[in-house]
This record gives sequence, structure tokens and C-alpha cells, in this order.
Amino acid sequence: MPQILKQAEADPAGLLARYNEVRDTSTALAAALAPEDMVVQTMDDVSPAKWHLAHVTWFFETFVLKSLDGYQVFHPQFEVLFNSYYNAVGPQYPRPRRGLLSRPTVEQVMEYRAYVDQAMTAALAGDMLDPDVRAVVELGLHHEQQHQELLLMDIKHVFFQNPLLPVYRDAEPVAAGAGSEFRWLGFEGGESQQGVRSNTGFSFDNEGPRHAVRLAPFELGNRLVTNSEYQEFIEAGGYREPSLWLSDGWALVREEDWQAPFYWVRRDGRWFEFTLHGLHPVQPNTPVSHLSFFEADAYASWRQARLPTESEWEFVAAGLPVTGNFLDNPWLGPMAAAGEGLQQVFGDLWEWTASPYQAYPGFRPAAGALGEYNGKFMCSQMVLRGGCAVTPAGHVRASYRNFFYPHQRWMFSGVRLARDAAAG
Repeated sequence: MPQILKQAEADPAGLLARYNEVRDTSTALAAALAPEDMVVQTMDDVSPAKWHLAHVTWFFETFVLKSLDGYQVFHPQFEVLFNSYYNAVGPQYPRPRRGLLSRPTVEQVMEYRAYVDQAMTAALAGDMLDPDVRAVVELGLHHEQQHQELLLMDIKHVFFQNPLLPVYRDAEPVAAGAGSEFRWLGFEGGESQQGVRSNTGFSFDNEGPRHAVRLAPFELGNRLVTNSEYQEFIEAGGYREPSLWLSDGWALVREEDWQAPFYWVRRDGRWFEFTLHGLHPVQPNTPVSHLSFFEADAYASWRQARLPTESEWEFVAAGLPVTGNFLDNPWLGPMAAAGEGLQQVFGDLWEWTASPYQAYPGFRPAAGALGEYNGKFMCSQMVLRGGCAVTPAGHVRASYRNFFYPHQRWMFSGVRLARDAAAG
């Protein structure tokens, strides 16, 4: 069985409980939104919240329920409207035009979710699915968790375009505290293994095969780069100095007049940051977020450092518990580091690496439509690691590979510095 489908909950009752938990989380995240909020698409990369809720439901209908005798699809046109990119399934409604779909309504989408949930509950409770199909259910749950994060990323972008700067969730700003002093931590490197271990639970196919890597000695920053540290880069003219930037990045700086991270707003001589809790003064010790790869790389160059490779990042992360600031924290944003040693490896912000998103040695995509899940995107994107504050807890692991284009910055992305050990 391809690795993307390699493991599923052996206990049908356990898989049903997990199904209900994930589906309920999506519903709860949408409950804070008005129907008007859920239909807006502010750029091609953003999908309406309504579409996210329907698409993850379409996944279970298409890849699980349609294989069952007697199942009747909820609506025949939904196969086109809510198919994201699966060419083997059939045509898709154009992604940039999802915001034009006033129908189905939010109410109808919720009816669709209830219809599919009822059928999925019957199938899971009745142990009607063979092991291969249960594995697809597990994939669908991780897929929905990815869209929970995307829903919050996208609604933040939607709200930021509104002059009212709406609040997604009322919450008092988290006291940033003194934070942790920046330190370099050294690692010897050497021969290592990268990629997911076999028989360790669910993983996506792009996390394997496990393979040998050799690392030269290197150093990592003990924590993520903070707002105050990045503000020094801004005030030193970082956005005006072409020597710091990759060519495509410098073109974007000039074309789009970048002067600060995305979601930063200048008012009366002070920097404010738009969050899911509204507009607040930039907190100096909070990790700087919503940076493109180009900005992360330029900042690292300014600090006479670099970004870590994904092999270096995984070498360090593989021995750490997967704990951190995730979606179960009500703040829904990065928080200042606290403590000793290596911090903020998991949660808070996705960390840009210097590694292009490409296949590991021996990688083969799964056959059929599900083989389109990851492999066909292995071009022109960069790898990010570690999860963020809107990633569901339990969804990531040390081998998890996220990927975005280098110009994108609406996601919860940040910077950890690296350098060769000889530089110290």
C-alpha cells in the first residue's frame, strides 16, 4: 500500500470517534463566522470558508462513500464545484472564481456535511469499510485538518481587506513577556536518516522514503526571530538594499512596495499587527510572522546567517516531543519564547527552510487520483517545517513537509536562523 495510505485506526470505534472530533472542529471554527464572511474570496490563493467546508466533505463522499453499494450522492454538480485539483476524478470549477459561487448557500453546505456525516457514521459504526478504505478515511481526516488551518489563514486575509478590520475571536492580547535571549546552538551533524520511519502511524507520501543524509556541523538559533529583531532590519533599510535579496524577491519588493511583514500597519509612527483578534501594537518579543521566503532569506543574509536546510531541521526535531503552541491554544497566534535550550520547534510558526520541495530518493506517487495529493506540486516551491499556531495539535510530526511558493506570505510563516559551525 502506498505510504500516503499506509496506516489506519485498527479499531472502527476509534476511527469513528476521531472522525467526529475532526468534523466537529471544522464546524466549531466556522461557527464564529457570519454567512457573509464565508463567501468572500480576496485573492486566488484564498478560498471562501464555505468552499473549505464543502471540499473536505466532497473528499469523503468521493473517495469513500461512492465505493459503497447504494450510496446516493448529495448533488451531482458538487463533484465539479468542490473538486480542488484531482484531474483523475474529473473537471474542476476554476479556483480563482470560487468566490463567485453564491450557491450553494452556507445552509446547503452544512446540509451536505450532515448528509455525508450520517453516511460516514453508518459505514464506520457498522465496520463496512475494508482496511484500504479505512486508510483513505484517515487520509481524509488529516486532509480536513489541513483545511482547518487554511480556513483560518484565509479568513484572516478576508478580514484584513475590510476597513472595519473584523475580529474573528475576542481575546485579550497575550503578554509577550521578556522572551528568551537569542543564542546559537551547535550540532555536530554527521550521518543521519531523513524521512518518516516505517510503521509509525499516519504520514503523507512526501515524507518518505527514509534515506541517508550527511550533515556538516551547523548551528541553529535557539528560537524564532522576533518582531523587534526584524524591525531592526526594517529600520536599517533592509527593504531598500538590493544586495540582500534574491533577484525575484527584489523584483517583488519594488513591484508591490513591500516595507514590512504582511499584516503590519503603520499608524501615527507606530507599527501595529492585524491578528485574528483584531489590530494590536506589534509585540517586540513575539516571533515575526507572515514573511515570504524572500523576506526570510534577506533577513538571514542581513544577519550574516542563512536558513536551515530541511535535513538540518529534521535532524534536530526528530529527537524532540511534538509539543507547542497549536490550534488548541485559544490565542491563535505565535507567542514569545520562554525557557532554555531549543524552543518553538513545533507550533507558533511554520519555519522556512532553504530546501526546495522535491521528491526524496525513491519516491513514487500512489496510483490513481490520490497520487495527485502531493507529488505533482514538487516544483518551484520551498519547504517549511514544524507547524504553526493554527495547526491542529497532533497533526504534525518531525518528518512533516509543508510547502509554499517563495513569494507567498499570508500563511503563518516565520524564521529560524542557521549557519555553518565554522562561522562561529
